[in-house]
Amino acid sequence: MMKMIVGLGNPGSKYAQTKHNIGFMVIDQLCAQHNVTLNKHDFEAEYGSFKYEGETVFLVKPLTFMNDSGRSVGPLLKYYQIDVADLLVIQDDMDLTLGKLRLRQKGSAGGHNGIKSIIASVQSQDFKRVKIGIQHPQKSTVVNWVLTKFDKDAAPVIAQTIDQACEAIDDWCQNDNFMKTMNLYN
Repeated sequence: MMKMIVGLGNPGSKYAQTKHNIGFMVIDQLCAQHNVTLNKHDFEAEYGSFKYEGETVFLVKPLTFMNDSGRSVGPLLKYYQIDVADLLVIQDDMDLTLGKLRLRQKGSAGGHNGIKSIIASVQSQDFKRVKIGIQHPQKSTVVNWVLTKFDKDAAPVIAQTIDQACEAIDDWCQNDNFMKTMNLYN
């Protein structure tokens, strides 16, 4: 059995710590907690893995830029023969209030181009999501909003949400029952 946990974001220091890179931030924290180095660089991604009670868990950052995430995720899943039901994607969500965590068993892209790309690549909507609220912009355009860093008031809220997201992911790895994890964290 294997699981793949993919954090969505954009590569490069220019995008580090921006709202759209919340998935990368969660992967970074999971790497720190599980002593994982993202030392593999194939399939337009950087990734590493750890063992959880005998099961291999991959931590992945696609390096294709957000809107092309599927170009990396689909081939990785296929190469390691991981079922789409064992894929979990961490994404930002503008429709959720800042710092709100929402777990979903499956669903549409909801306007998120990274998710849209993954759905097209794996030809299924049946993968798990951890959505983290980044709030909808008031006046700035969506592109400007998602590519800016969190302000000083938002940073502690987001840090707490990243902790919560990591706990939820660890819970899923431990109990292998996403519905149970959803009921705990939604």
